Amino acid sequence: MDRISQLTHSVLDDIDNCRDLESLENLRVKYFGKNGVITSELKSLSTLEKEEKKEIGKKLNLIKNTFFEKFEKKKKNIEVLIINEKLKEEDVDVSLPSRENNYFDSKIHPITQTINEIVSILGALGLTYEEGPDIEDDFHNFTALNIPENHPARQMHDTFYLGKNSNDYVLRTHTSPVQIRALKKNDFPLKIFAPGRTYRCDSDLTHTPMFHQVEGLVVDENITFANLKWFLEKFCRMFFDNENLEFRFRPSYFPFTEPSAEVDIKCKISSGKISIGDGNQWLEILGCGMVHPNVFAKVGIEQKLSGFAFGMGIERLAMLKYGMPDLRNFYDGDLRWLNHYGFSFLDNSDLSWK
Repeated sequence: MDRISQLTHSVLDDIDNCRDLESLENLRVKYFGKNGVITSELKSLSTLEKEEKKEIGKKLNLIKNTFFEKFEKKKKNIEVLIINEKLKEEDVDVSLPSRENNYFDSKIHPITQTINEIVSILGALGLTYEEGPDIEDDFHNFTALNIPENHPARQMHDTFYLGKNSNDYVLRTHTSPVQIRALKKNDFPLKIFAPGRTYRCDSDLTHTPMFHQVEGLVVDENITFANLKWFLEKFCRMFFDNENLEFRFRPSYFPFTEPSAEVDIKCKISSGKISIGDGNQWLEILGCGMVHPNVFAKVGIEQKLSGFAFGMGIERLAMLKYGMPDLRNFYDGDLRWLNHYGFSFLDNSDLSWK
């Protein structure tokens, strides 16, 4: 057997005898590394006569092609064996009993539950879900909403400013910038709502630096305050599950709506507890109004369109509906509180508006 034939058999036998990826890689280096056996043979071709060079070169290339073909197959086989061994080690015995404290003992956070309820109801009323970034520029958070620089309304927002210049970027102070982004798409009729996190530098019994809001916006031809009134009364009665809930709309001021109003619902407040729908007292729950013409002008919308907008705090709605006294408890991370006020994963009774 000539030298090349012996080399061929040696290469193939060595591959067959490899049992792990490390030895396989060492074999590749042995034959085809910088100073490998086959590499050296290929380098020595330059010293041979033309015919001999052609013949031996052909055989060496055949060895090379055969080696790497078998090398890849062997590598894949070893990798499959490794995966199978790991699967055996991580195998789960499905016949074992489940843990006593299983998945369904966990609770859905009241904010998540309330957001899910709001999304379900507003979706049933024909609005489409929209979202936007938590970090906003000055234009979307203030200027486009008819709050120009030095406007006193900016002081009401306790804004977190980002960047070297105060007007670079902010943590959004409300979810209203999502409305501006939706209006800029110029796709009408527009019926959207936008729940999300908002940020203001404030912390007390009824305020936290981060909280949740939901905004709604409906824009089309001939939209009136009567449409707004019907929509919000319908939403509140569905959310509080009270068809006889009474309302009043009080004149108010928001830079981005005109006229503007705050919505109160009838309630009874006794010994620090609130009963929605009973008694003769009133409680504010949200703000609303007709979209200000200046807002339309900022995004280049024709005056023939009109629309209404509304916004409400999600934590406030949760506190009113489920009797939670302190807003700060939402973010304390106290499992005792969550076990008391949380919701079962299997209870979707308030998500049935779809």
